[in-house]
Amino acid sequence: MLRESYTFNSYATNNIESSKKFYGETLGLQVVENEMGILEIKAGGSNRFVIYPKENHQPATFTVLNFEVKNIQSEVDDLIAKGITFEQYPEPMKTDEKGICRRDDRFAIAWFKDPAGNIISLIQENQ
Repeated sequence: MLRESYTFNSYATNNIESSKKFYGETLGLQVVENEMGILEIKAGGSNRFVIYPKENHQPATFTVLNFEVKNIQSEVDDLIAKGITFEQYPEPMKTDEKGICRRDDRFAIAWFKDPAGNIISLIQENQ
């Protein structure tokens, strides 16, 4: 049944053009706008997700997309240089001055928002 099915996530934006520029130019992902006005976005390997226009879009209050990275410090620095502001959170997920939360040497995570206010994270698992 479903255990063999390919999955992908999708979420909305209130401005398809700003999302297209953000995901394509700022984040450097492969973005194609299909004939229905939906963004089809490819990331590493076979990973993909879609972003669709929604006039009355309300951003989620939770993380909608996670990128697993090898060096979170480097990725955060690169995105800050491109103008991205990382979220600042208090305990229990206290972030440092750049927006990185480090948890018991197990993992590090940093959150930022896309132009529609959707929350995205970078995660580095320490091995």
